[in-house]
Amino acid sequence: MDMKDRGDPSAPPASPRRPDGARNPEESRQRILDAARAEFSGKGLGGARVNAIAERAGVNKQLIYYYYDDKERLFGAVLEEAYREIRARESALDLDALSPEDAMRRFIGFNFDFLVENRSFVALLNDENLHKARHIRASEQILALHETLGRTLGRTLERGLADGAFARSVAPMDLYILIASLCYFSLSNAYTLSAIFATDVTSPEKLAERRGQATEMVLCFLRTPEPPA
Repeated sequence: MDMKDRGDPSAPPASPRRPDGARNPEESRQRILDAARAEFSGKGLGGARVNAIAERAGVNKQLIYYYYDDKERLFGAVLEEAYREIRARESALDLDALSPEDAMRRFIGFNFDFLVENRSFVALLNDENLHKARHIRASEQILALHETLGRTLGRTLERGLADGAFARSVAPMDLYILIASLCYFSLSNAYTLSAIFATDVTSPEKLAERRGQATEMVLCFLRTPEPPA
């Protein structure tokens, strides 16, 4: 579905003439992406409107078409930027300079904190799952970023096995899914969990407790040898 979908009467420009605002592309693109992230995370891909994104960004909507062609491509660009941010910040953790256990603690804590501080990312992921990850599958950038993540986690696991800090061999992908599930679930399902248990599962106290639990669960798993087959 492109930006000419029902409920969005806007249409691409009739001519390829450069629209006003394209003379400062980096600033314009960032304003559009920031506005789109807020709109998509609040209303989803289906509910977001280009007119609203343009108003948030303070740009002519024709500039959005000029850079991104349609709403689908803009949504994909927002996802790419979000993944670039989290992967870049993970790289800055410099896990190779830490002991394997400290590196794992830092990695888990960072991922938990990032989701707490970036609820819009949680909302974007929820929406992308509804669309069966079609934007992620189409993005070579996002797929390449996760290859780097796998290598970084793999090195930490190998160092931990070599020095005896860890006793269990696990594929980096499987470990990442375990960590992500512990960090993500209470935020992605915050409303239902809070209603079911009659408590705010995202209160600062609960989040701090769950952050510590996630870290210790993963480390306990890695320290425990696999049971005999």
